[in-house]
Parts: sequence; structure tokens; C-alpha cells
Amino acid sequence: MKIAITSQGQDLDSQVDPRFGRAKFFIVVDTEADGFTVTDNSMNLNAAQGAGIQAGRNVVELGVEAVVTGHVGPKAFATLQAGGVKLYTGAAGTIAEAIEQFKQGKLQQTDAPNVEGHWS
Repeated sequence: MKIAITSQGQDLDSQVDPRFGRAKFFIVVDTEADGFTVTDNSMNLNAAQGAGIQAGRNVVELGVEAVVTGHVGPKAFATLQAGGVKLYTGAAGTIAEAIEQFKQGKLQQTDAPNVEGHWS
């Protein structure tokens, strides 16, 4: 499965970024293969508004099946849901740890946003 994880850095030792729309990077991992790619999200990091929607669109275009993050707001959630992307919240630790949490089924798929809009 191809997943995107919100990240504060560009490698598997980086910490999961708890914010979806304003995450610094998205690390895209195929859970059944080795390797990963990094997508810069800096254009949305300091956006006055619309960061979650634009980040959601960008992630949908990456062709991922799921997003792993800490928190997601209502507009980003709606964008991901419309794009058919599953959402798993509550991830913490390093990207490598989040991948393992996902593979072991320790992250819950969410069916609603877990923060208000403009959360930072």
C-alpha cells in the first residue's frame, strides 16, 4: 500500500509532523517495497489560509491510498475523503516508527477531522 506520512524532515529518522496541512514534508512509502520519496510541502507551511485543502490536493495527486499524520482539520479531511484517501491519525515518533505502527494495525482509521480549522 502506498502511504504518505507527514514529516518534519526528509528521512525515516525524522519526526512525524503532527499537522497535516502545514507539515514540512510528506514522505511517501510503499509498505510492500523498500524505498521512499519526499515531497516538499513548504508552499503550504506559512499559507494564510487554505493549507489543508491544497496539501490534500497535492497528496491525492501523489496517488497514495492512505495518509498517516497526527491531526487533520475539516477542510483537509473533506479533500482527502473526496480523493478516496484513507486517513490514519494519532501517529507520533519517527517516520520509521509510524510505518511500523501502520503495518501492525496500531493506528486507527479515522472518519472525521480531529482538530478545528486553522489549528497549528
